Amino acid sequence: MPVQQTTIVIAAKPRGFHLITREVEQALAQFSYVEAGLLHVFIQHTSASLTINENADPTVRQDFESHFNQMVPENAPYYRHTCEGPDDMPAHLKASLLGTSVTIPVTNGRLNMGTWQGIYLCEHRDFGGQRRLVVSLSS
Repeated sequence: MPVQQTTIVIAAKPRGFHLITREVEQALAQFSYVEAGLLHVFIQHTSASLTINENADPTVRQDFESHFNQMVPENAPYYRHTCEGPDDMPAHLKASLLGTSVTIPVTNGRLNMGTWQGIYLCEHRDFGGQRRLVVSLSS
C-alpha cells in the first residue's frame, strides 16, 4: 500500500505544551485501515515542536514549560536573532532540542502508544498562531 498522507491544522494555542493526540487520531481515522504500520507526524514550523510524553497529569506539561524556560531563557545577551521579539530565538532553540517529528507504530488501525503516552504540540512562542502538521502513514 502506498504512503497515505494528509495535513492537519492545529488552532493557535498559548505558549506551553499541549496534548494533540486526539487530533492526530482523527487524521489517522481518515486513512485506509492498516494492520501494522508507522505514522509519522511532522510540524512545518521552526518555533514549535513535537514530542511524546505523559498524557494524564497536566503538571508534567507545566513542568516541561518551566524547565525549558529555565534552560533556554529569553533575552540572553549573546542572542543576535532578536528582531522578532524576545521569545523568538529561544523558540528556535527549544524546537531544535525537541525536534520536528514523532513516529508512532500503528497496530490494527490505532496508535500503539503506552498507556500514559500522549503527543504534545510544544508551542514556544507567546503568539505562535496556527500550526500545520503533515501526517503520513506507511504500512
